Amino acid sequence: MHRSTVLAAAIALVLAGCSGQKAEAPPTPAPEAAAPVTATETANPLLAASTLPFQAPPFDKIKDTDYEPAIEEGMKQHLAEVQAIADSTEPPTFANTVEAFERSGALLTRAGTIFSALTSANTNETLQKADEALSPKLAAHADEIYLNPKLFARFKAVYDARDGAGLDAEQKRLVEEYHNRFVRAGALLGDADKATLREINKEESTLSTAFTNKLLAATNAAAVVVDDRARLDGYAEADLAAAAEGAKARGQEGKWVIPLQNTTQQPALVSLKDRGLREQLLRASMERAEHGDANDTLSTIERQAQLRAQRAKLLGFPNYAAYSLADQMAKTPEAATKLLTDTVPAATAKARGEAAKMQQLIDAQKGGFKLAAWDWDFYAEQVRKAEFDLDEAAIKPYFELDRVLRDGVFFAANQLYGITFKERKDIPVYHPDVRVFDVFDADGTQLALFYADYFKRDAKRGGAWMGNFVEQNGLTGAIPVIYNVCNYTKPAPGQPALLSFDEVTTTFHEFGHALHGIFSKTKYPSLAGTSVSRDFVEFPSQFNEHWASDPVVFANYAKHYQTGEPMPEDLVQKIRKARTFNQGYATTEYLAAALLDQAWHSLPADAGKQDAKSFETEALARYKVNLPEVPPRYRSPYFAHIWGGGYSAGYYAYFWAEVLDHDAFQWFRENGGLTRQNGQTFRDKILSRGNTVELATLYREFRGKDPSVEPLLEHRGLK
Repeated sequence: MHRSTVLAAAIALVLAGCSGQKAEAPPTPAPEAAAPVTATETANPLLAASTLPFQAPPFDKIKDTDYEPAIEEGMKQHLAEVQAIADSTEPPTFANTVEAFERSGALLTRAGTIFSALTSANTNETLQKADEALSPKLAAHADEIYLNPKLFARFKAVYDARDGAGLDAEQKRLVEEYHNRFVRAGALLGDADKATLREINKEESTLSTAFTNKLLAATNAAAVVVDDRARLDGYAEADLAAAAEGAKARGQEGKWVIPLQNTTQQPALVSLKDRGLREQLLRASMERAEHGDANDTLSTIERQAQLRAQRAKLLGFPNYAAYSLADQMAKTPEAATKLLTDTVPAATAKARGEAAKMQQLIDAQKGGFKLAAWDWDFYAEQVRKAEFDLDEAAIKPYFELDRVLRDGVFFAANQLYGITFKERKDIPVYHPDVRVFDVFDADGTQLALFYADYFKRDAKRGGAWMGNFVEQNGLTGAIPVIYNVCNYTKPAPGQPALLSFDEVTTTFHEFGHALHGIFSKTKYPSLAGTSVSRDFVEFPSQFNEHWASDPVVFANYAKHYQTGEPMPEDLVQKIRKARTFNQGYATTEYLAAALLDQAWHSLPADAGKQDAKSFETEALARYKVNLPEVPPRYRSPYFAHIWGGGYSAGYYAYFWAEVLDHDAFQWFRENGGLTRQNGQTFRDKILSRGNTVELATLYREFRGKDPSVEPLLEHRGLK
């Protein structure tokens, strides 16, 4: 996932190009432009540009209390810079309006980026309170800029004259993107509607932040505590040790804690033999954040859906999905929904067939019960063992995290793109688990800094994501400073971190996002790296997943953590043969969540406030994805992607991008696979281009044609 929390989204709108587009992507001001450091700046290191290599954040100097005043000051400075552009008496030009806007907001970008990264990856009460205080202010700050009629008039003048102004292709693209952003932010509205929009934006940003904080607390509170070792029969020794460490960290020594991950299904369900404990764990997952307590999110999301529909109506759209998708590759919710619903019959039919096999196994074992959602993973694993002789416990010893990273993820990047990595210990980090690597190009020049933060902790929200501390910036020469965050179980002291193959794939996925940022080669930061539409941003990341199973790459990292011996060939073949196993379930749970997202955001403004539980039930039935044994990958109360993560009406993007990624990988197959030449072509035509070209055109320039859905269906075993 490309990271976009509510705070990141707020700053992204404010700084859509202003010194770097996103909260996760601050630029580096030109060294000669740096102001003298004052005593106040010394006290608050965020107020001055970092002196560390590549302006990496000085985490050893920043205090939790530094962020809020720095961001407040950043908004003040940014507003003054922008108002100076708006008040200029010079005729509007690209240089004095658009490029000047690109260069503004350095302090706000720098402070906001680091802050929003920490509120996701290592939050605490101080940061959460600051987040709640700042979110509505940032929303108001964005409105102050994008609803400024004098500023918009200057941008519109440049936009209207763009064809005869001698602009190059990237400059013209930037002008068009800005005009679109102003219009979508409400610049064409009358004063009364602008005032209404400001209130909607303020309330919605407050609710989104509240949702994120409530969900983190609810997820932590819903962790399952086990006080009887016998109930954990089937749990691997490493998992037992980690669960005991988790209990110890919570002051419950002598017990075991199974923490929840962000998805509905939980990894422990694969191995736990105690059916009652499996049910307890899945119910804890499915019912988090809906218990009527301080962490209940139901009323929050119900109001968020209302506000988004009202915003869409104000801006001239029938619903929020239509507004959200108008500037995406899909263009309309109908196009996105059709891609999803066209796949539903094949996916659910395959899932029902998978369920039937598991029921046969339960009956053969004289279980005496009907397959339920909490049984699926446990019996699917048994079916997989029976059909493919493949045991998850036998696989994990070959996927030790450090080797996967070094000899898998980094190795593949070297083979394709010629880049190399060197770990460094002199850069301060925000948590001891974080590692930092220099990234060098084939000619030895430094391309980026890469931070890796892989282990779960209570202070980190669920899921996996990529972001930037510093965005590539052709105006200043700044190189990207990028991070990946995941939520793998941290092993007990002295034990190795062993991954499932799904987690291996996630590691490759997030590094695909990182490569999109690392290879960015644009002049203007708001078009750099991952500053693309949601249904394109997941393309490079999902494409990079393919290298996890490439024979050459796989053989290089799949080695036993104790002996160093490569995975036996018979086990390798079993993994390959089992590739499409359980894809009916995997596809159906994803489709259910994606269609639920579309349902919420297709509500018209006059629909009224919905009851979240009954709305969800009706929507899943309407789209025929309401299989009782296959709950949605995310239910509404904990669907962080859409209520706090920037993917509202956009969760379909993973499937849309999957069409692109499988089609692109087919091109690699046709042209020799894992080669430097192929990698360079992909780097030059996709990864380095950011948003400098209309994205459908960008893909056609690479592939020579529009993408085909056939490779995706074949990969998922649905055809």
